[in-house]
Amino acid sequence: MFKRIVVGTDGSETATQAVRQAIELARLTGASLSLVSAYQPASDRRVQAEQAAAPADVQYEIGPREDVSLILDAGAAEAKQQGIEVQTHPVEADPADAILNVAEETNADLIVVGNKGMTGARRYLLGSVPNNVSHHAPCSVIIVRTT
Repeated sequence: MFKRIVVGTDGSETATQAVRQAIELARLTGASLSLVSAYQPASDRRVQAEQAAAPADVQYEIGPREDVSLILDAGAAEAKQQGIEVQTHPVEADPADAILNVAEETNADLIVVGNKGMTGARRYLLGSVPNNVSHHAPCSVIIVRTT
């Protein structure tokens, strides 16, 4: 049924629910999973300040996507516990663009996103990740009710 599933996460509880649904779908269908998390670039000055304030043995780990890496590692560990083949994708981009780009790059046949941000007039004014993904996806999309 599905061979490659893409799911986006920002580490929030609602995103974690979407990741868990994607893991379950991957387990049931034998699909592999791509976990995507977007980040915005941090200034060199901020990164250098954070590195200088950190102990010497962890300074090398500090970078513009360190938080994203922790989020992706947690999701990947959960997927691996279920026996799912998983790849992580930290992407410097808008969250919807990051998910769509990874879906295209991996030839995904399913994208899973949470419904957070899909209610009310705000979705028409500002847009939302699930709304943008559902309108521009190169494959099927499942919007998981997380709120």
